[in-house]
Amino acid sequence: MKSFLLPGLLAMSTALVVSCGGGGGGGGGSSGDSGVNSAGQASSGALAFTSASAPDWGFAAQSVSDGGPGGSGSSAGTSGGSNGSSDGGGATASAGGVGSGGTGASASAGDTGGVGSGGTGASASAGDSGDSGVGGVGGVASIIVNGVRYNTDSAVLKLRDAPVLQLGMTAKVNGPTNADFTAGIATEVESAADARGTVVSVDVNSGNLVVLGTTINTDSTTVWGNISGLSAVTPGMTVQVWGLPAGAGMLRATRVEQQPASSPIITGTVQNLDSGNRRFVLGGLTVEFKQNAAPAALAAGVNVRVRGNVQPTSPVLQAATVELWYPVSLRDGTRRQLGGVVTDFVAARSFRVLGTPVDASSAQVSGGPLAAIANGVELDVAGTVANGVLVATKIKIKKTPGGASAASFTAMGTIGAFKSAADFKVKGQQVDASGPGVQFVNGTAANLGNGTKVSINGDRIVNDVLIATRVSFD
Repeated sequence: MKSFLLPGLLAMSTALVVSCGGGGGGGGGSSGDSGVNSAGQASSGALAFTSASAPDWGFAAQSVSDGGPGGSGSSAGTSGGSNGSSDGGGATASAGGVGSGGTGASASAGDTGGVGSGGTGASASAGDSGDSGVGGVGGVASIIVNGVRYNTDSAVLKLRDAPVLQLGMTAKVNGPTNADFTAGIATEVESAADARGTVVSVDVNSGNLVVLGTTINTDSTTVWGNISGLSAVTPGMTVQVWGLPAGAGMLRATRVEQQPASSPIITGTVQNLDSGNRRFVLGGLTVEFKQNAAPAALAAGVNVRVRGNVQPTSPVLQAATVELWYPVSLRDGTRRQLGGVVTDFVAARSFRVLGTPVDASSAQVSGGPLAAIANGVELDVAGTVANGVLVATKIKIKKTPGGASAASFTAMGTIGAFKSAADFKVKGQQVDASGPGVQFVNGTAANLGNGTKVSINGDRIVNDVLIATRVSFD
């Protein structure tokens, strides 16, 4: 990652500043609009659950809020400090400020860790001036989104709806990337939950559950937080979900965890917009909003995140806020990387991924033929925007409807908090490498121990524990 500097990267050496005490859970979140909090302490029920595994992401500073329309974070300064051998290392942050957002030619030499979600999400420009990413994330001192590994040493984390960033949460990552979309330097990471509500029904065979009128699909790539899997989800349970809009009334879950009852959140594609009466449809819900509670860009077909103060009176949800879902621009010449489910398919030169129009007619395709692309296909796409369309140069087909999905998670770094092969951490991420089929490279299970550098590959995360299938010793 030391030689990926983009032309003009030196021009992006602008210092980022986090203001203390601000807060607000409304729109897409500009820098400095929420308070700084080192531990994610907040009063909302949405922040009540914490995980036994809290990765050390290596952020320079962070702000945490409860995500509510009037919520705010604490104004306490961030002071991460080193966690030493107990969790494999930590980052130290300043109170309310960070350094340059990408002045160096590469990631920090200290960036020795990373956990990847295997490629859910989207990557796009940071406004009109650089790159950014949106999607299901993973990382230990770095974040991997769609195969792009972002160094986070100079990044500010802005987090809503959870006390700590966890694997599988959707996020928008601002920061430059290299030419082939494999490495980047994050300057800011924003994350918020995409659904929160009572489970109405569960279908284990299809992998679906229904929350707030939206069908949420899970598969082997879904990260399960404080719950063992879909079979443990029951009607009446409150869950919080991070996921990718996958068409009208559909959300592809990247992370699911149980939550205490709290204010509702739902994400989806706007249908049947009635601007005069200030209402629209999201899946099985009618959303009604006040005049100043929705963005000017609200339109049919746009992906939005809706927050309410009270539970819906079926089937109507009174919105406290309506915000665009991780909005990105489509300025000509900007480079984009998207990962999500194909919708609105007409031909290879005309379809959408996460609401962005794509032309893949000239792309290099892996994972299947170009002809396999259709509605419901999950893929990664990268290219350059021209005339408001992402002209793809690179596509990876990940899953077709009804096809198998193979999860791939990666953790790289130094082992800490070692108790046994079944219980240790890599940069704070809990790992279990005790399974009978685990492949060990350049060593054996006997070589596992505190201070040992490893690369871990796994195919699932259960109760926030990465289940290893391969361990390579550096």
